[in-house]
Amino acid sequence: MTRTTDRGTTRLTRRLVQLYVGLVLYGVSSALLVRAGLGLEPWGVLHQGLAELTGISIGVVSIIVGAVVLLLWVPLRQRPGLGTVSNVFVVGLATDGTLALVGDPDGLALRAPLMLVGIVLNGAATGLYISARFGPGPRDGLMTGLNRATGRSIRLVRTAIEVAVVVTGFVLGGSLGAGTVLYALAIGPLTQFFLPVFAIPTPNAAPGGPTTASGPATAPDAPAAATPADASPDA
Repeated sequence: MTRTTDRGTTRLTRRLVQLYVGLVLYGVSSALLVRAGLGLEPWGVLHQGLAELTGISIGVVSIIVGAVVLLLWVPLRQRPGLGTVSNVFVVGLATDGTLALVGDPDGLALRAPLMLVGIVLNGAATGLYISARFGPGPRDGLMTGLNRATGRSIRLVRTAIEVAVVVTGFVLGGSLGAGTVLYALAIGPLTQFFLPVFAIPTPNAAPGGPTTASGPATAPDAPAAATPADASPDA
């Protein structure tokens, strides 16, 4: 019994560490994309556009948008988890903290590698917190809630949401460019690669069977099924 309890505590500790390390790295990756200046992930475009409009930092805007999106869960009857609430605050704080430490690079020779590092790091961060399985992020919860309420496919709902936020963010002054396109193409495969790397074994997993801790499959605004069409870390 004691050994089983110890193992359960170890798994929970690892899940919590993965959750918060993943969320912090997600914020760091978002900030690197901002500094690269070659285009942001879809929600990042909106956050940057709102930051330009209001003069508020992009991290604080991310927190406010996440909170507003979370309120939309109420009529959709979605239930937040620890990862949901943590996502709202941790990603935004990590983004602003990184922006305060990392300056703007000079020239494309530095900006392009910074963009690539940001995208790969985003995929790793997404794999970390999805594997922690503490509930979907606000934006993914909105997607799944609308999917259930309207009967439309996940792909259609996700595409409609992200097209709307990208267009709105771009009109407001958000950065849309090569990084946005590369992110859209790469985040699904990257997440699919990192998910098994960070998978947490279940206590009674059969050989060849599921190897991740029990809980919701989707995580804080990340690729719902690790497919490019459904991908988008909730930052």
